[in-house]
Amino acid sequence: MPAPIGAAAAAAAYRDTSATPAAAPAEGFGNVLQRAIQGAVDSGRQADAASAGAILGQVSVTDTVLAVSRAEMALQTAVAVRDRVVSAYQDVMRMPI
Repeated sequence: MPAPIGAAAAAAAYRDTSATPAAAPAEGFGNVLQRAIQGAVDSGRQADAASAGAILGQVSVTDTVLAVSRAEMALQTAVAVRDRVVSAYQDVMRMPI
């Protein structure tokens, strides 16, 4: 059976794992949001390309359906995030000063 860990050792271990490495730049919310939006746009473009390929007979129906489903899911996620942001903004605007 392993020996119990003391509070000081646990705190030191937590500090070691939660510290950001100096070489890795901190990624802000704007960068994460921009990457997510770019992923949704890329997903839509892939769906468009798959649809065009299906019309020309170059892409299978299964691949086309998967691409369109991914694009639809990305759009639904973007709309849900937008709705949450608008709701949070409205909550902040209703706060008394």
